[in-house]
Amino acid sequence: MQANGYFVMTLIFHITDRAQWQTAQAAGEYRHDSLEAEGFIHCSTAQQLAWVANTFFQGQHSLLLLEIASDRLTSELRYDEVPEAGVFPHIYGPINLDAVNQVIEFEPNAAGEFCWPMMAEA
Repeated sequence: MQANGYFVMTLIFHITDRAQWQTAQAAGEYRHDSLEAEGFIHCSTAQQLAWVANTFFQGQHSLLLLEIASDRLTSELRYDEVPEAGVFPHIYGPINLDAVNQVIEFEPNAAGEFCWPMMAEA
């Protein structure tokens, strides 16, 4: 993302499972099934994370949250309108592993909902 001619890093997030992340580490890049099926990898901003996690992943376990530095991506990042949901970040290619700042354990609470301190700040 550019502002006043300067490139500004934005953190975006992607929810995955351990098996997919292990495959990525062995391959040297992260690919998701949606890349082949839809042409991009779904991501979220910090503000969108709670809705995405609780809409699409509620009750699932052994998930990981990838914190991605947008300025280090080698694939194209676009913000696309998703009907009735808003504008979401999509990565149009594999995620290079050095763009991943952190890999965070992402487990639901006892009610099966996802809560994460950064989501409360968003």
